[in-house]
Amino acid sequence: MRFEVSKVLDAIEGRLTTDPALARAVIDLSEIVRYADLDGGRPASLLRLGLVIDALGRHVAEENVPVYAIVPRGLLSDADLTSNERMVVRRWADDGVVEVVPQLDDRVLEVAELLGLPVLTRTRAEQFRDRRPWVEDPGRLLAAVPGAGGPVLVARVGRGEIPAVAEPSPMGRKLLSRVWGCPDTNCGAYGQGGDPDSPFADMRKTTSPVSQPPPSLRAGVPTCPRHGTRLRDAGPRPAVEVLSVRIDGVVRKRFVVSTETPVVVGRAPEGGVMLGQWLTDDARKWISRGHVRFALRSGELSAQDVSTNGTGIRPNGSLEDDDRITLGRDEMRALGPNDMVELYAQVHVGRAKLWNNGGVTQPHSVMGEAPTMAMRKFNP
Repeated sequence: MRFEVSKVLDAIEGRLTTDPALARAVIDLSEIVRYADLDGGRPASLLRLGLVIDALGRHVAEENVPVYAIVPRGLLSDADLTSNERMVVRRWADDGVVEVVPQLDDRVLEVAELLGLPVLTRTRAEQFRDRRPWVEDPGRLLAAVPGAGGPVLVARVGRGEIPAVAEPSPMGRKLLSRVWGCPDTNCGAYGQGGDPDSPFADMRKTTSPVSQPPPSLRAGVPTCPRHGTRLRDAGPRPAVEVLSVRIDGVVRKRFVVSTETPVVVGRAPEGGVMLGQWLTDDARKWISRGHVRFALRSGELSAQDVSTNGTGIRPNGSLEDDDRITLGRDEMRALGPNDMVELYAQVHVGRAKLWNNGGVTQPHSVMGEAPTMAMRKFNP
C-alpha cells in the first residue's frame, strides 16, 4: 500500500505548479486535505488533493490540468498527516511546486486576483470582500463536494464556468512583467534555491525567472510571500506564449515557450514535449522523435520543422487541404494568432486560447493507483 500511495503522490506532484502561465486554479492545501467527506477517511489526507485535481480536470474537460497550491507553514508539521505525507509536502515546498507562507491571511485570494484564476474552496471569504470584491463574481469561487461519480466542483456564486485562458489583473500583468530577487539567496522562488539544510537540497530545482510566482503586495510593495522581505526588481521578465497540444479533439497538454527557451515537440524529444503516449501507431511512425521547434523572438512565435516527414501549418485553423502549408526540413514560419501547427492528421499545436473546451469527458485520473476501494470507486 505504501508503494501505491507514493505512486499517487508522484502523479499529483506532476499537476502542481506555481508557474503563472500554466496554473488553472488556486487552492489552500491545508483546507483541501481536510475534506473528509470526499473519502470518509482520516481527519487529514494528502490524497484528497488528487480527488480535487481530478474534479477540476472533469470540470474543464481537459487532461493534465495543474493547480497552484498555497501551503501554510504549519501544515509541514501537521500531526494529522502521516510522516510520509509531511515529508512529501516539504519536498514539494523545497522544489517550488507549491508556495509556502508563514500565515495564510488572504494570499490565496491575492494570487487568484493577480493571475485571474478561480479559487477552489468551501470556506467563506466575507472577511476579504471589501478588499477582494471579485469573490462575488460567477465562477471565481468553486467548491469540491461529493458527487455520484466522484467529487465535483460547484459554484458558490453563478454557474461556475472557468475561462479557457486566465487573464491576470492589471497589477498582475505589471508584476509578471518583471523578474524579482529575494534578499534570502536560498529562496526557492526568487533566489538561488531552497533550504540548504533540507534533505532534498541535492535534488533542488530552482525556479526559472520565466515561471516565477507573483510577489505578494504589502502596503503596495512587492514582497516575498515566504520570507516577508522586500523583493528587488531584477529587470524585465522574458515574454512567454502558452501553447496547447490537441490530439483527436482532446487538449492533452499545455506548455510554455519563452524568449529564453525554445521548445521541441515530437514523439519523444529530449527535454521537450513528448506526445508518444497519446499517439496512434500510424501517428508514431510518421511523427519524428523531435518534430517541430517553437521559438519566441521579439514577440513573434515561430515554428521550425526539424522532422523527417515535414510539418503542416493550418492558417487561421483552417482544415481545408488547399489551405495547408507544408514546411520542409529546417524551414521556419511565423505563426499568426489563430494558426495551428499540424504534425499529423488530428495532431495539432496552437495557442492555448484557440480551444475553449478540452474535449474530454473523463480525463486521466491521478488517483489510478489509489490504495483503497473508497478512492478507486471515484475513478472509473
